[in-house]
Amino acid sequence: MHLRAAIFDLDGTLVDSLADIAAAMNHSLSLHGLPTHPVSSYRYYVGEGVMVLVRKATQVDREDLYDSVLAAYRAYYADHLFDQTQAYPGIPRMLAQLAAEDVRMAVLSNKADVFTRQLVEGLLPGVPFTSIYGERSGVPRKPDPTAALGLAVELGVSPKDCAFVGDTPVDMNTARNAGMYSVGVTWGFRSPEELRAHGARALATTADELLEALRAARASGA
Repeated sequence: MHLRAAIFDLDGTLVDSLADIAAAMNHSLSLHGLPTHPVSSYRYYVGEGVMVLVRKATQVDREDLYDSVLAAYRAYYADHLFDQTQAYPGIPRMLAQLAAEDVRMAVLSNKADVFTRQLVEGLLPGVPFTSIYGERSGVPRKPDPTAALGLAVELGVSPKDCAFVGDTPVDMNTARNAGMYSVGVTWGFRSPEELRAHGARALATTADELLEALRAARASGA
């Protein structure tokens, strides 16, 4: 490996969005007469796409409800995207440093593409991401490697020369499936033990540690 690029997950990795996701879904659940959940529960509901979020949050086998719950969630979330969501401490500085060191960067999320772009552009302005992608029609979600491998092409690097950075088993599995260097961050939605169990080759507890982990991989040919 000669690290030349890094692909980042969004929620739980670059931005802390859990409270706004929880508020939007709880609003939708209330509208449909369903029980709501504490913010902490949403750590285990997110990461696999919005329909998985809907199924886990509703906790009922009522497919007839899912589209309506989803529509209400999206409508509320669109108006409250930035209520509490913010970049994690040190992330803007870390990304600026990677750019200064000629590491090419991209974002790949299972969040809806429109929300992914709005959050990145609103909270991380000026970061020279080559591409920013959320969930798109016709493109399989993570951990399928299709989108990650497509980003490697756009970044102009071999998958083996690209790091994939995320906070969930989905991200670590994506890295493995794409043949990329997996880096787990522990400030997000899942535990270090889960990340290790799913193949994280490095762990970072702060943005500074993430920068050093990527630098070490680049220097050592990990």
